[in-house]
Amino acid sequence: MLTPSTCRRLNKLDQIPSVWEGDRRSLQIDLDSGEVIGEDASDCVIWVDGSEGVVRAIEKVSDESGMEAVVRTLLRAMEYPHKPAGPARPQKIIVKDRELLFFLRGVLQDLDIALDYVPELPLIDELFRGLEDAVGGRPPKLPPQYLDPLTEQAEALWEDAPWDYLGDNQVISIELNYGGIDSFYVSILGLLGLDYGILLYRSLESLQSFRASILANTSMENLESIFLSQDCIFLTYEGDEDFDEDLEDLGDCPWSQVDANFGSLHPLEGLRPFLHEEEALPAWVALKALHLFLSEHDEALGGDWDSVVRQVYDISIPKPLQTDDINAEGDRSVTVTVSSMPTVAQELANEDGVVSFDEDPGYEDVLSLFEKMSRLQDEIIPDGSILQVDNLPWDFIEHLRENVGYHQGTPCKRTSGTYPVLIVQSTRPKVKEMVANIEGRGGLRGLSFKPCQSPFDDIPFELGLLQLNNEEIHLVGEFDLENPYHIRARKAWTANLKKTKGKCGLILAMGATGQRSGDPGLPDMKAFYEVDMLSLDDLGLEDLKFFPVV
Repeated sequence: MLTPSTCRRLNKLDQIPSVWEGDRRSLQIDLDSGEVIGEDASDCVIWVDGSEGVVRAIEKVSDESGMEAVVRTLLRAMEYPHKPAGPARPQKIIVKDRELLFFLRGVLQDLDIALDYVPELPLIDELFRGLEDAVGGRPPKLPPQYLDPLTEQAEALWEDAPWDYLGDNQVISIELNYGGIDSFYVSILGLLGLDYGILLYRSLESLQSFRASILANTSMENLESIFLSQDCIFLTYEGDEDFDEDLEDLGDCPWSQVDANFGSLHPLEGLRPFLHEEEALPAWVALKALHLFLSEHDEALGGDWDSVVRQVYDISIPKPLQTDDINAEGDRSVTVTVSSMPTVAQELANEDGVVSFDEDPGYEDVLSLFEKMSRLQDEIIPDGSILQVDNLPWDFIEHLRENVGYHQGTPCKRTSGTYPVLIVQSTRPKVKEMVANIEGRGGLRGLSFKPCQSPFDDIPFELGLLQLNNEEIHLVGEFDLENPYHIRARKAWTANLKKTKGKCGLILAMGATGQRSGDPGLPDMKAFYEVDMLSLDDLGLEDLKFFPVV
């Protein structure tokens, strides 16, 4: 049964004259990747308003979870539904699982909700079919006929290892006049051993503009827009599931331990982790020509770059890749001119009197976004929130547990000292939205702090991070490591964390624009999460010197 306080809270919601349908199904499609899961399919709980025809809540749950998971999703459907629905309590609920029906009758008996059994739920059936069709319709990472050819070129370039002797400022042009592409301008990543890859810029202006923007930027806040302003196709490399980045340098690994990723960046399209057929063919031609060029001229390219190295290649298009949509002529071959660009390389290295990019680890860290940008997000904590690292007395914590509107986690046993918390203060509507967003992603897993150093001004700071149960990592905010108050608070935080055995709290409070701005009291605190302090190794962020938000 629900606790009396939960029942009182739910009974305060408006009861609307609608019938809700609920069920637990096996979802054959991964919602994130769009790939068919098959035998590894996970369960998904869904609650829909049958009268309005809208989904109020949908959540992926573990196979081991019982019927309690269905109830948890139902409570979210009532209190924190997906937009545009508002908080409400239904007049009636129907399910097609009799065992679930009996369970719900025991749990919801104090909420004045009628429950009934039906043999079929056609609305949910249709929604699940539509969901699998929509997600399953996402394009593959590479068009099927290009998977082997592009992977073959990725392997060949990995064996070439151009990052052993080329910096990212040493640009190579590939003139192909093919497939809508006049020329690609190649920048090689990996000289510093941080990230390995090949960027095919569609214009020299895009490459130059990106680098100039990085140099001119003095704020971490602008890095996302700068990164997404690029116009290029990229090939990046990462270790397979057995690769241990703490013990190994990816550049020393054989191809059998390496995975290749292809994608595109465009100012209007953003990041796309896949290639369309129209992009895949010119990319294959360019990479093939680049491999031939590197193989033939590696010694000259590894020199001083005082003169231009140029070679012309006739690249034959294999029959499986031939298409009538591409303007190839004759015997389906493309004439490609590959050239080093020593003048451009010198200009980039000496631009505005700064150090060469290939000697600046900050630039390589920015480029690591190609591999890591999907890891860190900023959708949970709204802009303008007031952040505070604090340590609260245990009497206050116990009162908070009893009076807070929303509480997640097992209460930590009282210890000596105080309780380490991270307080986020915003407005009442935004606090409700934060709780809904966290719960919509399965709840909060834990908190962490990431020490960082700006690549632009060497000012030390740390990022407050939170990880959700769906493995997303979200930025809470930046904290100045030279601020005396923060230094004292974090020192006490660390000491108290040892006493609580790694337990800490996240408090979401309202009142950011009122008299209690910056100093929320107990009535202002609307949500309290008691979670684990996560290590950077847990989050996979231990190797980054700084981490721009995307």
